[in-house]
Amino acid sequence: MTTPQELKDIVSDGLLSFPVTDFDRNGDFNAPAYAQRLEWLAPYGASALFAAGGTGEIFSLAPQEYADVIRTAVQTCAGKVPILAGAGGPTRSAIAYAQEAERLGAKGILLLPHYLTEASQQGIAAHVEQVCKSVSIGVIVYNRAQSRLSADSLAQLAERCPNLIGFKDGVGDIEAMVRIRRKLGDRFSYLGGLPTAEVYAAAYRALGVPVYSSAVFNFVPRTAMAFYRAVAAGDHATTNRLLDDFFLPYLEIRNRVPGYAVSIVKAGAKLVGHDAGPVRAPLTDLLPAELDMLDGLIRKLGPQ
Repeated sequence: MTTPQELKDIVSDGLLSFPVTDFDRNGDFNAPAYAQRLEWLAPYGASALFAAGGTGEIFSLAPQEYADVIRTAVQTCAGKVPILAGAGGPTRSAIAYAQEAERLGAKGILLLPHYLTEASQQGIAAHVEQVCKSVSIGVIVYNRAQSRLSADSLAQLAERCPNLIGFKDGVGDIEAMVRIRRKLGDRFSYLGGLPTAEVYAAAYRALGVPVYSSAVFNFVPRTAMAFYRAVAAGDHATTNRLLDDFFLPYLEIRNRVPGYAVSIVKAGAKLVGHDAGPVRAPLTDLLPAELDMLDGLIRKLGPQ
């Protein structure tokens, strides 16, 4: 078993990503296609992959489907790349998912927001603590939406939960991020988790958050890795070129419709010959004209 400290070391360096989940024409989980996707992505050099994350549409998976996704990912990537599993929703559901992921051999948990209802700092911290104490593997908490933890709350959780090893930020509050980084120091591994994280990568690196998860790794993995290496090396010529030629135009498509942050990734995978099927409701797929726009951006990047 990978210890929490070992997991912290793994996710503290390199590019991370979260594969889309394959569905067939009927909208059911397609395990063979998902395994093929992971076999394609694994050699590109991501430090770890998050199975059933937000881009993997965890919010639309039934419990048995979730287990099938994690099992397929762990078995396919054994000895190749570590698999962390998403877990989220109501506290007891998140605990059930986390425990199932541990049983199936996931190396760690990405704890997604509890969704919908507002909650106090004490309540959110209690939610995180209960999930952490339900498993022995490492946990990374995803700060996003209704689930936002302060520096003080994280400091208390760090004392009570030794296996809470990471903090992933999907909010973009610079003041809060500085406070958290200064207060917690090296206690956590820090991950950038804003949608299309490449746009924020250089700024977050300056804040002491050198690692991020890439959605576009799902369909342009060579470019995703090249961008990460350019950011790490301070190669502004490369990062600026890719921002202007690809990422900023990509955002113009992604921002057209709520939920397109997931839909556009599945569209990209389809365009490069790794079709993962449609997104599930309540998400909607890109329109034909938007697919053409995305295809043009991908073609300019060259072979992957």
